Formats: sequence, C-alpha cells, structure tokens
Amino acid sequence: MRSLKGIFLLILANFMVFLTLVISGNLLIHFVLPAFGIDVRGSFASYQFAWAMVFGFGGAFISLLMSKSMAKRMYRMQQVIDPATPKERLVFNTVKELAEREGIRMPEVWVYWDDTPNAFATGPSRNNAMIAVSSGLATQLSDDELRAVLAHEMGHIANGDMIATTLLQGMMNTFVYFLASFIARLVASAGSRDGEMNYGLYFIVNMTLQIMLSILAMIVVCWHSRRREFRADAYSARAYGAGAMISALQRLAALSHPETQPALATQDALATLKISGGFSGLFATHPPIDQRIAALREASPRT
Repeated sequence: MRSLKGIFLLILANFMVFLTLVISGNLLIHFVLPAFGIDVRGSFASYQFAWAMVFGFGGAFISLLMSKSMAKRMYRMQQVIDPATPKERLVFNTVKELAEREGIRMPEVWVYWDDTPNAFATGPSRNNAMIAVSSGLATQLSDDELRAVLAHEMGHIANGDMIATTLLQGMMNTFVYFLASFIARLVASAGSRDGEMNYGLYFIVNMTLQIMLSILAMIVVCWHSRRREFRADAYSARAYGAGAMISALQRLAALSHPETQPALATQDALATLKISGGFSGLFATHPPIDQRIAALREASPRT
C-alpha cells in the first residue's frame, strides 16, 4: 500500500511539473515575449526552440530545487543539529567554520548510514545547501582526511557548482529537444505529397534522436563534472593543505577497491554529486584519483 502511494505521488508530481511547464511556456510565448517585441508564434523553428527552452531549463531547475528533498528520500538520514559524538562535532564544526569563512549561510549537515565511504553536497544555492556524510566515511577516515573531504564538498557550494551544472544541463536539454523535434519534423514531412506530417514517423525519429543526442550531451555534462572536481580539490587544499586532501583521496581509492568494497558508488544515482564515483572514459563523472592527486601535487610541489 505504501509503495502504491509513492507511485501515485510520483505520477502526480510529474503531472504537476508538466502542467506548470505548459502554462509557463504558453505565457512566455504568447504574452511575455510579444511584450518585448519578440513574436515567435508564426515561426515553427522559433516556436519549437522556445518550447525546448521551457522544458530544457524548466526540468533542470525543478530538479535543482528538489535536489535536497530527493537526496534525503534516497537514504536513511539524520540531520546533525546538536552534535553528540566526536565525529559529529568534527563534521558540524568544520562545515560551520568553512561557511563562516565564505560568508554564507551554514549548509544543513546530514549523516546517512552506508558502509561505502562517501559524501556529497547539493542544494539550489550557496545559501540553501546541504552536506551529507556517510557513516563509512566518518568512521574510516582520520580527522584530517575527513576535514579535507568536507572542504571539498564546501568547495562545490562555494564555487556555485550546482547552479552551473544546472545551467549547462538546461542548455544541453534545450538543444536535444529542439534538434530532435526539428529534424524529426523535416523527416516526417519529406515524403508527404500533400504536406501532411506522418506523426508515427515523427514520434519514432524524435525519440530515437533524443536518445542519441542525450548521450552526446551527457559527454559534455560529464566533462564539466570532472573539471569541477579538480576545482573542489583545489579549494580543499587551500583550506586545510594539499597533504590532507591527497591522503583522503588515497584512502578513498584503497577503500573503493573491488576487493574491499564490492558495491561501488558508480552504481548510485547520486554518484555525480559525491566525492568519488562515476563510470569511465568520456562518461566519467569524476577524474581518476591518480590524476586528482597529481594535480594537487603540481599545485603544491612540496606535498
């Protein structure tokens, strides 16, 4: 019964998102843009691009706004408000100290129960974010290594990585939707003598192109994800020294070895957010740990 309720709520949420985007799109195309002298109502290409922007950026920003609540629902979490153990105090005080340095509102601090050592930061803005730490990370890293990992996650927040990724994802979504629809319409209309579009062919071509173009778009998003990991590592090195971050990465590499951790973080839906994980090659969400360590050593030669 509980699972059925969850499915119903998921369907209802998706319907409300779709309805919101449809209403917003119509307002944008028929009222807002004409008020600024931009009328795309008579042009198929412009009209489709406007709709692609509504769904591309709309979906990305709705995901961003829901990111904290989605993360909390994926794990058995407990918020740390009044830390009771030494590790909880270390985590809470480190996040508080770094937030004060940046002059931003302190992110929510959460602990989730998972033997896999990992942590992630998410949230719609610098002043509305959360940092979550797995029980495996808190227990298996030293205090200095744990601080370095927390600084890495704070680096994502301070650098505005969540909003930057959302903008990139929205742009990629927009071009995927637009190009797939535009090309599918041309193909579906090409063989028609009376100018009528073959809607069955349009649907097949559109869906096929969306899948293919989404794969290409994911390459760009993953490239950006790898670059932001280097920046977050550099932030950690500035906060607590490159040595602590290098040690933390080495420990994570050892703990994530298949013989040690059979259930890798790459299988996790939140792998992109975490400090380690994410497929391989062009679709890697994180650079190889040896490259991250090399970058830290190059920036701090004495380390």
